[in-house]
Amino acid sequence: MLFSQDIGIDLGTANTLICVKNKGVVLREPSVVAVAVGAGQKKVVAVGEEAKRMIGRTPGSITAVRPIKDGVIADFQMTADMLRIFIKKAMSGSPFARARVMLSIPSGITEVERKAVHDAAVSAGARYVSLIEEPMAAAIGAGLDVTAPKGCMVVDIGGGTTEVAVISLGDIVSSRSLRVAGDTFDDAIVQFIRKKYNVLIGERTAEEIKISIGSAAPYDGEGAMDIRGRNLIDGLPKNIEVSSEDIREALDDPLNQIVETVRNTLEKTPPELAADIMDSGVVLTGGSALLRGLDKRLAAKTGMPAKLAEAPMDCVVTGTAICLEKDTLNLRRLK
Repeated sequence: MLFSQDIGIDLGTANTLICVKNKGVVLREPSVVAVAVGAGQKKVVAVGEEAKRMIGRTPGSITAVRPIKDGVIADFQMTADMLRIFIKKAMSGSPFARARVMLSIPSGITEVERKAVHDAAVSAGARYVSLIEEPMAAAIGAGLDVTAPKGCMVVDIGGGTTEVAVISLGDIVSSRSLRVAGDTFDDAIVQFIRKKYNVLIGERTAEEIKISIGSAAPYDGEGAMDIRGRNLIDGLPKNIEVSSEDIREALDDPLNQIVETVRNTLEKTPPELAADIMDSGVVLTGGSALLRGLDKRLAAKTGMPAKLAEAPMDCVVTGTAICLEKDTLNLRRLK
């Protein structure tokens, strides 16, 4: 049977990216679904960017949710529906049933969680499916030579999980999966502002703050940002100003957890491979790796050079597409 397309999918907590062979990344949408609830049934009314705009602004009859939590599927049917719609957009009329599909998964998930991802793709219409661990896909997408007899280290920080792995000779030698990442950063900002200023903000505002003035280390041009939230004392809207230093303090704990995970992974790494990593450094991938100064903080805390990959958000999905193109993984037909 001939394959119509090769499709790589990065099914992330925050965003879903789809890469089609010879076309590159063709879809980049938030992993959000808006559903209308009525008569005991759920009906999908929007997905992706349209659904994300509804978060915190929906009436009682509509709920905007993320069907993927901490890198794993929290709502199977909603995830399958979301995948089906995204793939239809990406395929542009090509028959999906004859496509080869590769999905990325966190390295630390259970067999049950792994099967849920696999079954969601099947439910969305795929018949030929393979799974690849995110750190391996990220390393390949970042351009690292994972097949060489040499250690390389990748730290993939997404929306729900941070994946840390040491790779050599085409396999993962040592890895850790931490459910602390971009969403944890947002929640830490919400809690910090609530505690310090008695003001409640939403997750979208927290994300805007993180992107605008958030950092892992001091940087040139630090500033402040005016935000609006609800005063927890009188319940009325209130404007406050938060500084870059405030946000850095808010992010201190989750960032320390990531650094500690990198250290723990290195401790389990053979000395020869650890020496290789000291020479080549740590490569940062994933959307949350774009936080200002994260590479500097990691380098200062671990004593190893750290650098941000080119197009870090695309590394995982690009890696899946490269694997399919080179046919490096055996795909099996699913009934």
